[in-house]
Parts: sequence; C-alpha cells; structure tokens
Amino acid sequence: MKNICYVLMLLLIVVSCQKPNKIGYVDNGTVINDYQAKKDVEARFKTKEASFTKKFDSIDNAFQIDVQKFQVSARSMSQKKAEARYQELGQLKQINDQQKQQEAQQLTQEFQTEIDTLIVRVKNFVKDYGKKNGYTYILGTSDAAASVLYGTDDNDLTQTILDALNAEYKKE
Repeated sequence: MKNICYVLMLLLIVVSCQKPNKIGYVDNGTVINDYQAKKDVEARFKTKEASFTKKFDSIDNAFQIDVQKFQVSARSMSQKKAEARYQELGQLKQINDQQKQQEAQQLTQEFQTEIDTLIVRVKNFVKDYGKKNGYTYILGTSDAAASVLYGTDDNDLTQTILDALNAEYKKE
C-alpha cells in the first residue's frame, strides 16, 4: 500500500512537471497581404498588366482604323471583293482576340504561380519559426476561415511573423 502511494506521488510529480504546449496563432490574411514580397509581386504585375492593356488597345485601335477604311472603300468595291475583305477582317479580329486571351491567361498563370510560391515560403517560414521558438502549434486564421475563434494577444504572432518575414525579404 505504501509503495502504491509512492508510485502515485511520483506519477503526480512527473505529470505536473510536464511542459505545457506552447501555442500561437497567425492571421494569414494580414501576413500574406502585408508581406512586402507580395506587394512587390503585385506592383510588378500591375506594370505588366498596364503594358498588356496598352499593347492590345493599340492593336484594337489599328483594327478599328482598318475597319473604318474598309467601310469607306467598300462602296467602290465589287461585292465579291468587299465580302472577301470583310471575311479577312473577321479572321484578323478573331486572331487578335485569341492572342489577347492567351496572353491574359499566361499573365494570370504567371501571377498565380508567384503568389503560390510566396504562400509556400510563408508557410515554411512559420514552420521554422515555430520550431526555433519552441511552439507546439501555430494555428492560422483569417476572416474567410476562422479556425481561431479566440486567442489572447500574447498568443497572436501575426505582427512578429510579418516583421521577421519582411526583415528576411529585405536581406534578399
């Protein structure tokens, strides 16, 4: 009986000496949206998008001028020649539209690939941060998917992670 009491006391001491889990959380939306690397990617793609828009506005304007010239000269053309030119213009319009759509899709895919790369970088950074700082868990939350319904400000690592991410990015 005495031995059982000693075993239970020893077990109680061991359990009470266990280190509690260290848990933190991060607002994913804030970290991603305020990450300087993402802001730089967005700025770079805004410039690419402006260039894309300018290019295709120029092509569209040139096409409209061709259409207007055709409309003026069509009166003096034979019907067969006018129909041939009309079909030619239709094909040119279709080619321009396809090229515009392909380049827009390419630009969108390129942007999404860079954003996905940044998200992976942030996830890896948070994982390494958690390991280095002794966290058992670092949870992610956002307005769209609130997995953390309540957490004290002491457990909110959002600004700490964001500052560390931006500091690392400045070094690159």
